[in-house]
Amino acid sequence: LNKLHYFRRSGVQHLFLQGVAPNKEIHQQKPEFIPSGKLNMVRTTMEENFLEVTLHFLSDFVSHQHCPPKEIISHLIKQILLHPHRGEILKDIYTLLIKIQMYVQPNSLVLLTLQLCQAHTISICPQEKPPGWLLFLQYVVQTLEDDFQQNVRLRLLQKSIAKKVLSCDLCFNNVKEVVEWLVAAVTGVGFSQPQEQLQKTTSAEARSEHSSSAPLMASTDQAEAAPPAFFAQKVMFLLQRMLSIAVEVDKSPNCSSCKIADVMFPFILNIPLRSQREAFLNTMESQLLRCKLLELLFQHSCDVPTTLPLSLAKILYFLSHSSVLLQYQDETAVWQRWDEMLQYLNLLLLSYQNVVLEHLRSSLSDRMDLIIQKAKPKLQDSDDVSHRDIQLKIEDFMSRMQQVLGQPFPQQIKEKLCMFRDLFLIVTA
Repeated sequence: LNKLHYFRRSGVQHLFLQGVAPNKEIHQQKPEFIPSGKLNMVRTTMEENFLEVTLHFLSDFVSHQHCPPKEIISHLIKQILLHPHRGEILKDIYTLLIKIQMYVQPNSLVLLTLQLCQAHTISICPQEKPPGWLLFLQYVVQTLEDDFQQNVRLRLLQKSIAKKVLSCDLCFNNVKEVVEWLVAAVTGVGFSQPQEQLQKTTSAEARSEHSSSAPLMASTDQAEAAPPAFFAQKVMFLLQRMLSIAVEVDKSPNCSSCKIADVMFPFILNIPLRSQREAFLNTMESQLLRCKLLELLFQHSCDVPTTLPLSLAKILYFLSHSSVLLQYQDETAVWQRWDEMLQYLNLLLLSYQNVVLEHLRSSLSDRMDLIIQKAKPKLQDSDDVSHRDIQLKIEDFMSRMQQVLGQPFPQQIKEKLCMFRDLFLIVTA
C-alpha cells in the first residue's frame, strides 16, 4: 500500500535471485564487517586474481551479520563486472552485489555508489561498454531505486543518491547524458551490443550461411532482431526508469519534466521511424514527462500555436489545428501519418488524465499528503469542456480528413477517432 501510494513501483526484477527475501527485523540490524581472518582470505584470492574463488568466499561470508568493506565492493564492480569478463561470472557477481545490498541499508553505500555512478554510469559511452555494462546499469538503477524508496518514506529525498546524480537542479548535464543514451538505444545510432552478444550473433549467422537446411532469411532476421530484442530494449527500460526518478527527485516535478522534455524534443523530431518513436514514448515511465513531450510535439505542429495551459481544451485545440511535421525515412502514406498523430493524441489524453488524477505535478511529499487526505484532482477552467464541444471538434476533423485523404476513408482513422471520442467522454464524466 505504501509503494502504491508513494511511488507505485515494484523495482527492478532480479532474474537470478529467486526465493530470496530480506527479513525486516534482520534488515534493521546494522551488519558488521566480515572478520579480518576471512577478509584476508578474500584479499589473497583478489591479489592472485582467482575470481571464482573470490566470489565463492564472499558468497559464503556475506550475511545479515557481516558485509564486505567498500573497497571490496568497488573491486567487484571495477575489476570484474566492468572488465571484459563473460559468461557465468557476470551473473554470479551481479547476484552477489544484490545480496550485499539486501543486507546493507542503501544509505550505507551512498558514497561508494555515487562515486561509481559518476565514474562509470555517467561517463561510459554506450559504444565503449564492456559485456557486464547492462548488469552494472541494472545494479545502479536498483541502488537508486532502493535508496529513493527509503528516503521517500522518510521524506528526505534531498539526502538520496538520486538527488546527487540525477537532479535537474544540481546536475542536469547527467540527465542530458541519460537522454542521449536513450535516443541511441532507441535508434541504434552510435549504440552497440557487448562483444559477447555480437559474437553470438555473428557465429549464428555463419552457421546459417553454411547450413544447406537453414532458411535463407535466418541470418538477416537474427541480425535485425537481436539488438532491440535482447539488449537495447532492456537498456531502454532502465534509462527510462532513471529519467522517471530524475523527474521526481526535486521539489517541482513540473519544472523538472519541462526541462527534460525540452532536451528530448529535438531528438524525437529527428527520429526517422514510427516504430522507434513509439518505443521512445511507450517505454516512458513518467506520465508527466510524456505529457510535456507530447505537448511540445503538438504545439510545434500547430498552424497557430495556443497560449492555453495543458488541459482538455488544449488537447481539443490540437485536434483542430495540428498538422503532420514528423520526419519519415520511407515513403509513408499520408493517412498513416495522420494515424500516428491521432495515436499520440490519444496517448496525450490518457497521460494527462493520469497526471491530474494522481497529482503528479505536485512534489512527492505533497502528493503523499494529498493522497492521505483523499484530495480531489485540481482542475483548471480550460478542463471544462462539454460533450457538444467534443462532437463538433471531431466532426470538423473528419471534414478536414475527407478533403486531405479523399475516399475511401481509412478504417484506422475512424477507429482512432472513435477511441478519442470515447476517452474524452469518460474523462469529462
